[in-house]
Amino acid sequence: MIRDHEDAFGHAMYDFLHGKPAREIVEREDGYIDVSPGPAYYLSQYKDWPHHYKKAMSRIRGKVLDIGCGAGRISLYLQARGFDVTGIDISPLAIKTCRERGLRKVKVMSITRINNKLGEFDTLVMLGNNFGLMSNLNRARWLLRKFRNITTPGARIVAESLEYVSTKEQYHLQYQKANRKRGRMAGQIKIRVRYLNYKTPWFDYLFATHEEMKQIVMGTGWEVEEYIDSGEPHYITIFKRK
Repeated sequence: MIRDHEDAFGHAMYDFLHGKPAREIVEREDGYIDVSPGPAYYLSQYKDWPHHYKKAMSRIRGKVLDIGCGAGRISLYLQARGFDVTGIDISPLAIKTCRERGLRKVKVMSITRINNKLGEFDTLVMLGNNFGLMSNLNRARWLLRKFRNITTPGARIVAESLEYVSTKEQYHLQYQKANRKRGRMAGQIKIRVRYLNYKTPWFDYLFATHEEMKQIVMGTGWEVEEYIDSGEPHYITIFKRK
């Protein structure tokens, strides 16, 4: 569990929920800084979601685990539609935000702590670029094997990522080149999130291309079933359990 002074993500969402202006800053290890879409995005309603999110909702079946649920936008939508959904997040204040918004089944938990005590699921949701929580190639394969043990035959993972190779910005291209020299996947980044005087620990976050997704799942008991493209670099992969 992260400590309160490290919960930049949670503090931003909780403040925004209670009417305060809040924006997240994402800092990359090489000094690159960006402003994230932030809490307004995490608390958005279905009517405001991009079309690839809405399309992905039709792929969800049965009992659902929302990994990195944030403020609960996906979980709350599914709960309202009658799904048995559990949300998990490493941020205590994100979980508090979810509870105040009415999400019934929610738990502070890291992706690496997922186990069969949570139950058995038919769909795992990793939207909001949450495929990135896989961190790196080896951990992604380890987690996918772990996910197989908590899912039913034919289960799906609905995961969003970024076709990062589409960028033409030199500061991103140089970072990708440096990654390759270090033996890392080009789309692996080390970042931290900042808000006011709160900052998360540094952590690895993984972007993967369409083709890399196929390579990542090899030997894990999962396969790529389809891609749902957005018309922009963001896209959703539907993995199916073999």
